[in-house]
Amino acid sequence: MPGSELFGQEEKKEVMDVLETGILFRYNHEAQRNDIWKAKTFEQEFAAYYGVKHCHMCSSGTTADDITLAACGVGVGDEVIVPPFTYIAPIEAVLKSGAKPVFAEIDDTLCLSPEGIEAVITPKTKALMLIHMCGAMAKIEEIVAICKKHNILLIEDAAQAIGATFNGKKIGTFGDIACYSFDFFKTITAGEGGAITTNNDTLYEKSHMYADHGHDHIGTNRGAEGHPILGTNYRISELHAAVALAQFRKLPTILENQRKNKSIIKQKLERIGEIKFRHLPDQAGDNASFLSFFMPDIQSTQKLLEISNEKGLGLIYWYDNNFHYLKNWDHLKQLSTAYPLAIDKAEWTNYMSQLELPKTNDLMSRMICIGIKIKWPENEIAPFADQLVQAVKESVSVTV
Repeated sequence: MPGSELFGQEEKKEVMDVLETGILFRYNHEAQRNDIWKAKTFEQEFAAYYGVKHCHMCSSGTTADDITLAACGVGVGDEVIVPPFTYIAPIEAVLKSGAKPVFAEIDDTLCLSPEGIEAVITPKTKALMLIHMCGAMAKIEEIVAICKKHNILLIEDAAQAIGATFNGKKIGTFGDIACYSFDFFKTITAGEGGAITTNNDTLYEKSHMYADHGHDHIGTNRGAEGHPILGTNYRISELHAAVALAQFRKLPTILENQRKNKSIIKQKLERIGEIKFRHLPDQAGDNASFLSFFMPDIQSTQKLLEISNEKGLGLIYWYDNNFHYLKNWDHLKQLSTAYPLAIDKAEWTNYMSQLELPKTNDLMSRMICIGIKIKWPENEIAPFADQLVQAVKESVSVTV
């Protein structure tokens, strides 16, 4: 699942290129760096892969979320539609911007549903943060149509779906701007790191300036650069960019292996008629980092988890996960922060206390997920799949 499974000589070579120049900073120092530009090279190759005009690397997927919101002009008084099933980073970014995160229902794609989005749109809705969860896409065409209909900016967070496509078009190229993560657990990793992509010149200019204290990056003298806007420091180092560059060049191999290994497990599970797989709008476009399916009810789900723990199968149950599901985010519900936010705490806690997401809760309570290893030995994957099938059958028989 994470590219860290494939660390090797390629990453070492790219890092040593940087260390030999001594220039770890991604900008300027042209004379000393021997034409070694790891961040710039990554941006060029990543943009070419996605078929977009612009890519900008940054320090993390979280800062990429923050950058996209800033570039889109999201701030105090705005609302941003977000999913309840996601890593919490996009929610934190919305709060930091001063806007209000508005939660909508997901569907069996594990992403925001078109109906859920429509139900929470208000005159204050400025943007939609569409997170493509667990390696695959939302019902992207329908969601794009909704955003156009209501004049809402579409931000795609493809942190977990690098390499995924819909009808041959890359996930991350349907909206106004997109963000990606290269942390230690992602499909390609730099340890830490992120990026934004866009075809919009204005959004790109705001992005690279905002991520570097407002520098316009014109000329070769950093001290003489202009500062059209205020910003912050979300720069990536050349060392992180070097690792990401080597990893990105391994993406075809990663996707091939993940898809092969996932198919082995899925083919065995398909014989069990009582479970339903996650809906994939385009099966061929799945990056296959996860396999997700729904048990008939919560009782059979709990039984499966019990058997899984006994056998050491390592199944993922996001419903009880503290990092990825709204149900368990007490610090968010109480707005426990290190400093006062622009959003009114009383209004927020009242909103959270009244929030109901029954469709999401039902899906999450029955959903089981498996992380697909890139380097899964053939003599291990088949026995794992057989054990899983047996465990599911035993669990389903309890309630069916």
